[in-house]
Amino acid sequence: MSRIIGDNMENSRPHKVDIHYCTGCRWLLRSAWMAQELLTTFEDEIGELTLHPGSGGIFEVHVNGERIWSRKEMGGFPEITRLKQLVRDRVSPDRSLGHSDRNTSNT
Repeated sequence: MSRIIGDNMENSRPHKVDIHYCTGCRWLLRSAWMAQELLTTFEDEIGELTLHPGSGGIFEVHVNGERIWSRKEMGGFPEITRLKQLVRDRVSPDRSLGHSDRNTSNT
């Protein structure tokens, strides 16, 4: 949500998430599902989420320009609870994720 202050716009949800995915690998649906999960969980924190089609088996997630997940470096895809924890640590570190925080064996 944005609000107008004077003549300027100030984004009250300043965090930006980027998901880069491989079109040749058909990872659009997985990426869109993860995007939907993140936007639902962090509706007050995320101001922008962008899907970036790519190639070469890429699957990466960035928060505010910082890469937090790389399929190639981390050996696969994150479980959604782990991805939410990683995003939470950047956008709202003091926030509890409820049941998602109870099982941290996916670290």
